[in-house]
Amino acid sequence: MKYNLKTVIQKIIDGLFGICVCVVFIFCLQLFFFSSFRIPTNSMEPEIIYGDHVLVCKLVPGARLFDIFAASRGEQVKIRRLPGIRKTKRNDVMVFNIPYPFGSDKMKMDITQYYIKRCIALPGDTLRIKEGMYHITGIEKIPGNLKAQQSQFMDSISTTDRRIFPQDTLLNWNTQDFGPLYIPRAGDRIGMNPIHYALYRKIIEWEQQAVLEKRGDQYYLQDQPISSYCFTNNYYFMGGDRVQDSRDSRYWGLLPEEYIVGKAFLIWRSKDPYFDEIRWNRFLKRIH
Repeated sequence: MKYNLKTVIQKIIDGLFGICVCVVFIFCLQLFFFSSFRIPTNSMEPEIIYGDHVLVCKLVPGARLFDIFAASRGEQVKIRRLPGIRKTKRNDVMVFNIPYPFGSDKMKMDITQYYIKRCIALPGDTLRIKEGMYHITGIEKIPGNLKAQQSQFMDSISTTDRRIFPQDTLLNWNTQDFGPLYIPRAGDRIGMNPIHYALYRKIIEWEQQAVLEKRGDQYYLQDQPISSYCFTNNYYFMGGDRVQDSRDSRYWGLLPEEYIVGKAFLIWRSKDPYFDEIRWNRFLKRIH
């Protein structure tokens, strides 16, 4: 069969057009609907293990829109979110940007660094950890991995671990005795006092992009005296299922809603990182 030059050129153009359509479709799919993430640790074991590849639904709580180029340069960006099919619930397994990728002193978003954890407490909740067990005021059911919480050993936990949030001697919390901690929601107003300063200073500075200081008994936000503060964002408390070995909100604090990517719902692939073998028993396993 013979083709003239015009026919060949047309077929090449049609092929390139088809490739472009596929690329745009995949890009839009990942931007607005689903993304895949490889799990590099065992902090969510046994539900999710090292080497799993999970699908994350961005429809819960809604895809984010922001200047990806500015964010990649490390700039603070305005994040907007499309309407989601539902809000985040307790015990949802969520993927989110690490709130403190460059150290514990300042919250900042790095679009290349992610965590996967389970939502323990929602905006408006009051959380307490008693004898290693999560408790939400007014909620009878214990959130998180109950079996892992019950299996912790008190003797192995330091009661003066300075890594524990909020890393302040005023509140010597540990993983067995933590809180009570109120999880702020947008519109909540708190009075400024030493405890609130220790708990919320970093997220107030992140919201305002300004320095909050305590001078004697007075508090200053960008050198302006304040006696109270009204939060502009919702926050969450996140925990790993393997509570004995998880760098979660017990260590770094509260997660702003803007940093949430979506809900992990399916393991679509799993490969043993030590033996380089596919784990077929985890193929298309639902995440609960």
